Amino acid sequence: MFYDLNVPYAPNDPEISNTLSFLSEPQNQRLTPLSQQYSLIALRPLNEKCLTLACNSLDCDIISLDLSSRLPFHFKFKTLAAAIARGIRLEICYGPGVTGSGAEARRNLIGNAASLIRATRGRGIIISSEARRALGVRAPFDVVNLACVWGLTQERGKEALCDEARKVVALAGMKRTSWRGIVDVVYGGEKPVKEEKDKDKNGNKNKNKNKNKNKNKKDEGKGKGTEIGSGSGNGVKRKADTETESNAESQAPLSKRELKRRAKRAKLQESGADDNSTASPMPDGDK
Repeated sequence: MFYDLNVPYAPNDPEISNTLSFLSEPQNQRLTPLSQQYSLIALRPLNEKCLTLACNSLDCDIISLDLSSRLPFHFKFKTLAAAIARGIRLEICYGPGVTGSGAEARRNLIGNAASLIRATRGRGIIISSEARRALGVRAPFDVVNLACVWGLTQERGKEALCDEARKVVALAGMKRTSWRGIVDVVYGGEKPVKEEKDKDKNGNKNKNKNKNKNKNKKDEGKGKGTEIGSGSGNGVKRKADTETESNAESQAPLSKRELKRRAKRAKLQESGADDNSTASPMPDGDK
């Protein structure tokens, strides 16, 4: 995602971070109190000693180098890698080489940018314009093509223009608002009052519904008890009647074999009763 740099803005705009850029050699003791008042701190070293000090120990966010002039030193991978490991980004400004600064400034910019990219392996670099007028700003894809001339790939050029710049702002915010740059407390805002009122209303409605359900269940239980306990004269069945009916319905019909057995048993009982009735007792004198 590219950001349009030709949009006018006010100095008091809260969305734009305050950036403090040192163009001279200040005292190192002033960096600590100044870092608490600004969002970003950019250092511009003028010699190799200041560059080594800024990469290794000074508390800053960006190291901006004037690549349009001839530098009296060479870039070393060990020095620049220490800065990248600390989260510091190296800034390349294309404005002095693009505007009417002369052919020498353009030649120095191309040579110094190529040597810087070669020393850093293309990592930890951000590209900005440093333009004093709107005419010095170029389109994002033009800047990516310019980075390809310096030695970056197209993907690395887009990252230097977009992703790395965003990382600088995020890391600077974490340093100043979080604990040791690890844990950050984010304010999530207060709960709206309307939602709390709606929740209270819904809770009261649910409570009333539950109460009504419990009352209806109790009333139904009472009605059933009165029906079971009432007499049969009122046309209401008793509990015993319902049990006998259910038992009668639950009994299975008799089979044909069982019916024959019962009929035979009944005949035998009838024949035994007839024999007992025909036999009479003998008198005592005949004995």
